[in-house]
Order: sequence, then C-alpha cells, then structure tokens
Amino acid sequence: MTLNELAEALGAKLIGPGGEEEVLGVSGLEDGAPGCVTYAEDARRLEVAEAGPALAVIVPAHLDESTKPLLRVSNPRLAYARALSLLMSDPGLPAGVHATAQIGEDVKLGEGVAIGAYAVIGDGSEIGEGTQIHPLVAVGRGVRLGDRCRIFPQVVLYDHVSLGSDVIVHAGAVIGSEGFGYARDGEVSVRVPHIGTVTIEDNVEIGANCAIDRGTTGATVIGSGTKIDNLVQVAHNVKIGRNCLLAAQVGISGSVTLGDGVVMAGQAGIADHVTIGEKAIGAARVAIWRDVPPGTAVLGMPARPKAEQLRIDAAAAKLPRLVRAVGELERRLAEIESCLEERGK
Repeated sequence: MTLNELAEALGAKLIGPGGEEEVLGVSGLEDGAPGCVTYAEDARRLEVAEAGPALAVIVPAHLDESTKPLLRVSNPRLAYARALSLLMSDPGLPAGVHATAQIGEDVKLGEGVAIGAYAVIGDGSEIGEGTQIHPLVAVGRGVRLGDRCRIFPQVVLYDHVSLGSDVIVHAGAVIGSEGFGYARDGEVSVRVPHIGTVTIEDNVEIGANCAIDRGTTGATVIGSGTKIDNLVQVAHNVKIGRNCLLAAQVGISGSVTLGDGVVMAGQAGIADHVTIGEKAIGAARVAIWRDVPPGTAVLGMPARPKAEQLRIDAAAAKLPRLVRAVGELERRLAEIESCLEERGK
C-alpha cells in the first residue's frame, strides 16, 4: 500500500511528502530498510530513525518535525503492531485436510478449516470456520475449537477441552493434562483423578511449551483476551480473568483466582488457593503466598507491597556497612568494659 493508505488505515496524520510512495514493509530502528516504516517513541529515537534508510516513522502526536515523513498517532507502539499485521501478515495453511491427517468419527469441520500433515482429530470434535491445525497436532475426543484459531505444531489438546474463537496456541503447548494431585496412603501417593476440563475463551494467546491442567472437577478457565508467554504452568481449577498478561515461566498453583487485568512478570510463583485482585501486578520472581488486593503491586520473596519491599531492599544494601559498624562498636565496647574492670580492681 502507499504511505497515504497506511496512514488512513492506522488513523495517523501524515506529516511531510511522499504520500504516494509504496510501503514495502515494517522494520525496527536498528534494522531499518529502504521503503519500510519504523516507529520512534521519543525525540531521541526519532534521531536514530532519521539516520537510517526507513521511508517513514510512526511517532507520538507531540513530534511534528523531521527529515523523514511522519505518521503521527496517539500510541505509536500500537500503530506499529497494526502496521505489522497489515503489511507482514502470515497466510498460514491452505484450507483443506492433508492426506496424512487422521480424522475421527463424527468430526465437524467448519468452512475453510486447514488441517496439516499427520495431525490427529479425535472422535466427536468440532473445529470452527477458518481454524488452522498445523502438522503433528493431537486433538482429543470431544474437543471444541471456535473460529479462526491457530494451533501450531505438536500442540496437544486433551479430550473435551474447549477453545473459543481467535485463540492462538504455540508449538508444544499441552492443554487439559491431569493436574498434580495426590492423596497420601501411608508412604504411598495415590493419584487423584482429574475429570474436569479446560475452558479457554476468545482471543487468548498461549505461548510455546505451556502446560494448562484440567480441573479435578469443574473447569480450569482462561478469560478472554488473556496473553500467556512461553513455559507457563497453570494448575488444575485455576480461574484467570480477562485481559491478563503472564510472562515466561510463571507458575500458578491449583485453585488460584486471578481477576481481570492482572499482570505477572517472569518467574512469578503463586501458591494454591490464593486470590489476586483485579489489575494487581506481580514483579519478576515474586513469591505470592497470600491474597493480593485489587490494584496492588507486589514484589519480593515472600511478596510484599512495592513500597515496603523497596524500603527493605534499600536497607539490605546498607547491611555490609552496618555489619562493619556493629563490629567496631562491639570492639570499642569490649575495650570500655576491660578498662572498667581494671579500674574496679
């Protein structure tokens, strides 16, 4: 498309010449290429973009002067993401069922479904319109997938799990496996059967090699719009709200509830039966053992409110000096006590 057409599609105001120039793609600041559009969030980054070969720069609304054409928007990163979707879209699999795929009995395939090589679809499953099942995917019995889902290679969907529309599941993820639940019989661990399911609502993205366990009874639920990074563990009967963000290696124990808009940074861990309130934030490597009120940011191990933990961290940085000071005070006190003893004699 032309630069004018891209500006219209992004709701941007084009500043400068070149509106009829053809846009060839989208690039970052460091890998700019002729004919591509990049983005800069501030004046310093705009200078970097100006020094490169990019055709035009997506910028925030307060920037209006440059040696290059500018696409002014209120949220440049969001516009950049939309430009990528417009100009670099992945055509995906062609519609149809590959000759090597195995389709069970009573399977319902919507219009435009694509099923790749050596994929397996279990009996009684239902695949919505335009959904893409990539090679080597295993879909169990009675699985429900909505429209326009993308299930990438070597994903496993256990029996009777349910995915909404526009769900993306990246390679190697396992959805619906049994949770880690055992009852002790003396020294023996007896497995607790998990007969529940997993329900994933619309517009959820699940990263590579995630594990989402089915409920013991009832369902493990992932709310609409939630985005889950790679290598995340979600245990049985967890309830995750809408529009949550879970970064890599987050671990969520059984029966945890996350409210809408919760953010958990990398390697955050949550103990079982904890409730995290709406829009709460867990910092990287936080260990959450108790409920977190809505809107609260917590960090540390164990988790504490942000301000409290920052004070503790600041105090910890002074410990070497404090240890030396205490040692000096102990030495001087010992000298004083020795002098007093001598005088007493």
